[in-house]
Amino acid sequence: MFVEIYGRLTCPYCTRANALAEKMKAELVDFDFEFIDMIAKNISKEDLEPRVGKHVATVPQIFLDNQHVGGCTDFQALVKEKFGIEV
Repeated sequence: MFVEIYGRLTCPYCTRANALAEKMKAELVDFDFEFIDMIAKNISKEDLEPRVGKHVATVPQIFLDNQHVGGCTDFQALVKEKFGIEV
C-alpha cells in the first residue's frame, strides 16, 4: 500500500496527514508513503485537477494506491475505519 500526500509544509492539515502516514508506516508492514511538497516541486492545485478529476480548492490532496482519497479529514476517517489507527 502506498500513499501520496500533496501538500505544503506550512499547512496544519498537511502536517496532520503526514503524521498519520508516519504512524501507519511504523505500525503496518506493507505500507509506505511520500509527502510531496507542492511549493518545492512547483506544483499548483490546478496541476492536480486532472488527476483528482475535479476542482482542487484545498490541500492536502491524498492518494492511496493511485486512488484519490480526498483531504486530511477523509484520510483520517478511512484509516480509522480500515485499520483502526488514529492520530
